[in-house]
Amino acid sequence: MPIKIQKDLPARERLERENIFVMDEDRAIHQDIRALKIVILNLMPEKEETELQILRCLSNSPLQVDVFFLKVSSHESRNTSRNHLNKFYLSLEEIQNKRFDGMIITGAPVEMLPYTDVDYWEELTWIMDWSDYHVTSVMYQCWAAQAAMYYYYGLNKVLLPEKIFGIFRHRVNHRKVPLVRGFDDEFSAPHSRHADVPIEQIKACEDLVVLAESDTAGVLLALSKDGRRIFVQGHPEYDRLTLDKEYRRDLAKGMDIKLPVNYYPDDDPEKTPLLLWRSESVHLYMNWLNYYVYQTTPYDIG
Repeated sequence: MPIKIQKDLPARERLERENIFVMDEDRAIHQDIRALKIVILNLMPEKEETELQILRCLSNSPLQVDVFFLKVSSHESRNTSRNHLNKFYLSLEEIQNKRFDGMIITGAPVEMLPYTDVDYWEELTWIMDWSDYHVTSVMYQCWAAQAAMYYYYGLNKVLLPEKIFGIFRHRVNHRKVPLVRGFDDEFSAPHSRHADVPIEQIKACEDLVVLAESDTAGVLLALSKDGRRIFVQGHPEYDRLTLDKEYRRDLAKGMDIKLPVNYYPDDDPEKTPLLLWRSESVHLYMNWLNYYVYQTTPYDIG
């Protein structure tokens, strides 16, 4: 089944070139089907790139998914045009009385700041409180995962002496939990972060279950025991060249950045990286949509 997006969203053309089935509102309105409503709070600076990455991940589901994008009003994006945001993104006022089957909150490049110093922190906490009553299940990614673990469970992040940057191997725990159903015993996933919520803190929290961890990169996947909150402390949605772009961007800024580990063949940045995490990334999003959204949400979402 397709994902439903706005007719002229720029990501649509790229998705169709990749033979991903997308549907616009005109076609969807003629189908007698209850599509899942997923809202994405996109906090990443390069919003169009992040839109494309997440839509790719959602597109492999046999379920029809109706996607909406959400923006915060307390922060002005410098990397995405105001016209794009006004045209394709909803405001808090437009969603506050609506209900959604699922929600994704992306990471953001603010992990070096204390949470309360982030200019949209108050707005984000309002959204998290709102989601408790208006969304069946929420997936928090990277910084948002850390922020949610802090807000709900008091688990604070620690700044790292060296950035976790590259492709890391993770082992699966609790294989019977549906979120990791179908995963291999070990799998790869990208990380790109300067902070970490230590694994000891997460495992000590009675409300959380660690599902995938790395000896080097720490926790990748955790969830609340009721399945309503999914925490992804990495970036399985990343494309083949996302880490390459981040590496070259930081080099151009004169930053002291090391090569992303386990990424370039022979550690040669002139060689094209291998895409080694796509299958588990698809599995993650499909399991979330199926077991924690579709199987749980009421047919009458209102």
